[in-house]
Amino acid sequence: MSTSYNVQQTAVIGAGTMGRGIVISLARAGLPVLWLDNDPSATEAGLAMLAQTWAQQVGKGRIDQAQADACLARVRQVTAYTELAEADLVIEAVYENLALKQEIFRTLDSTLKPEAILASNTSALDIDAIAAVTGRPEQVLGLHFFSPAHVMKLLEVVRGQLTAPAVLDAAVALGQRMGKEVVVAGNCPGFIGNRMLRTYVAEARQLLLEGATPRQVDEALQGFGFAMGPFRMYDVVGIDLEWRARQLAGEGMDAPLVQVDNALCALGRFGQKVGQGYYRYAPGSREALHDPEVDALVLKIAQDLDVRRRVIDDEEIRERCLLALVNEGAKILEQGIASGSQDIDRVYLHGYGFPAETGGPMCWADRQGLGVLLARLERLQGLFGEHWRPAGLLMRLVAAGKRLADVSEGRA
Repeated sequence: MSTSYNVQQTAVIGAGTMGRGIVISLARAGLPVLWLDNDPSATEAGLAMLAQTWAQQVGKGRIDQAQADACLARVRQVTAYTELAEADLVIEAVYENLALKQEIFRTLDSTLKPEAILASNTSALDIDAIAAVTGRPEQVLGLHFFSPAHVMKLLEVVRGQLTAPAVLDAAVALGQRMGKEVVVAGNCPGFIGNRMLRTYVAEARQLLLEGATPRQVDEALQGFGFAMGPFRMYDVVGIDLEWRARQLAGEGMDAPLVQVDNALCALGRFGQKVGQGYYRYAPGSREALHDPEVDALVLKIAQDLDVRRRVIDDEEIRERCLLALVNEGAKILEQGIASGSQDIDRVYLHGYGFPAETGGPMCWADRQGLGVLLARLERLQGLFGEHWRPAGLLMRLVAAGKRLADVSEGRA
């Protein structure tokens, strides 16, 4: 028996930054929202922020007062899970901790009506592990919003192994109703965007240890057309987020590539929000100022790790960071995590500031010529090791004279 899902009443768990942005997105799309946080004062502060946001929109002439009032009236604070019983779809938006999310999903599963859809706003956690604690795994999926959720256009809809097609369809329709650029992704660590980002950032961090400076890496990639380079990006989002996650997980703190981040955080240099991170910031300014102290810190850590430093040029920075992205994108395509190279491009154009004129990383790769890129990847593999081994898909496409754009559902 096929079921169709009509999402009318929504609910959001969590009143932090992500929860607030998701509530705004839902209410703005005309959907009533029930809002629950284990700390009622957080929801009250969130409601005040919502009112202020819509008041600013009125002040800028983007909406009128009646529209602002209507948006705010759609949001209702609740204080118990039982008050969510009739919701059609609930989005959990608490911090990235699997055990906590599983606990919330157990409670939602036992409280909500049987046909309700349960969604997690996770950026990397295992959707199947979350679904497994419920009696309705076919009605569980990921809705990965990008921060701030009411501003960023991208929404990754993450299908679990057992997610029903009708549930996926309902989630895609909801995303489109919110005006999002919706991309369906398979379930793997980091999904599409963050899985690829990890390889890109890892290469940038390795380049620091080998001889580059944060400013040089950022300027080389901004010269390619990125809105901002990786170290500027970390300053904006907060260097301490991953650092705290590593501490919480009790693993990953000793990895060579995160030693610069660890050292900056140990000095309280968490990024733009505190006026210093990879860069310095004058009070009240967002302008990133070069800080020679950070260059000296990078040099010391490289020496402590016994990394031999050399002169690195901008071309090498661009090549290694971009090819790391493309190679991981090809693996994602090969594994069916993305249904086509166009979806990967949409993720990077709408969520990660990839230069629009390139068409996205996979379109850029096709334009370069896959044969040329394959030779460059093999060269990097010879120089730097097995993590540069080209994706099998790239080798098959080159042999067949095809492009990444020719791949459908992981098949060349």
